[in-house]
Amino acid sequence: MADGPLPGAGAPRPAPDRDPGLQPERTRLAWRRTTLSATAMAVLAGRQLLRSDAPGPVEVILAVLMGLLWAAFVALAHRRMQAMGTGRPPGLPPRTALLLVGCTLALALCGGLILVRPGH
Repeated sequence: MADGPLPGAGAPRPAPDRDPGLQPERTRLAWRRTTLSATAMAVLAGRQLLRSDAPGPVEVILAVLMGLLWAAFVALAHRRMQAMGTGRPPGLPPRTALLLVGCTLALALCGGLILVRPGH
């Protein structure tokens, strides 16, 4: 009996079957929840400014900045959600990931500044 590799030992294994529908769908729903959360935060910050007696220029700038950040975040998230509709979605590009993290952190910072601003 000759010694040798076991049958199939060196052959590449076939990739396991991937669920083509559920994982991208769950991820897309997670993106949708995240954009809804960002929208709620932006609306609450805007409401907070509208309820103030006389918003100063800092508050107005923060509100405009939050609106721009929210729009950028929603646009990036929407692009990602559309990519999830393909059979095998591509990985999240690092630049997009950094932009999303930056938008999230900046939204949180602006929201915090609106909440703790002097005279509130």
